[in-house]
Amino acid sequence: MDQPAVPYRSSDLDDRLDTSPVAETETASVSSRRAPRIKTLIRSAKLITKQGEFVCVVRDVSRTGVRVRLFHALPDEPQMALQMPSGSTYELRPVRQMENEAGFEFISDVDVETLVHEASDYPKRALRFSIFFPITVSAPDGRWEAVVENLSQQGARFECEGLFAIDQTLKLVGQEGAEGFSEIDAKVRWRRDNAYGVVFDNTFSLNDFATLCMRLQSPMLATD
Repeated sequence: MDQPAVPYRSSDLDDRLDTSPVAETETASVSSRRAPRIKTLIRSAKLITKQGEFVCVVRDVSRTGVRVRLFHALPDEPQMALQMPSGSTYELRPVRQMENEAGFEFISDVDVETLVHEASDYPKRALRFSIFFPITVSAPDGRWEAVVENLSQQGARFECEGLFAIDQTLKLVGQEGAEGFSEIDAKVRWRRDNAYGVVFDNTFSLNDFATLCMRLQSPMLATD
């Protein structure tokens, strides 16, 4: 289902973020003490909203705001947070959404160099999402109900009354309300009381994972 771009009352993104090609080389002609305003930064990140936690890709960042790629519509909320793989979180105010991109302004001052360096220090750290949904866990000796509490592209953490061995292969299937989580084979990597950490045999692509997170939390954000 096509969904039109979501306008915001704030002024146009281009008034807040200078994303022209010359922005990276702006120097003394504007201000001799001014650092380049725009940094290109292609990094997966997490948008934290009241409707849930969603995947995005940070494209450009400046001292005043950030532009991200989206995989679905943006929740209609006046304030959100951007969390980088390092765990650093930045409060945001949405400015504009157009098709699969959105622009935000930072609510507080941000050190762009620190943000960029943090992202570079953790380029492959998996984003983990606090998403809770019911699943059925199947093993050769039975089936158990469980609740996923944490999800990433590579694996999940769930609570279950079943007793499973390290490296045991399980089948995980979403129950009602979690149909987007289809049958997945996974291996147990750790256990702590009734909590288990598993790694999926086949990992999600970023696009598929973003869609899954949206469907599990706020399916009305789908744009097709």
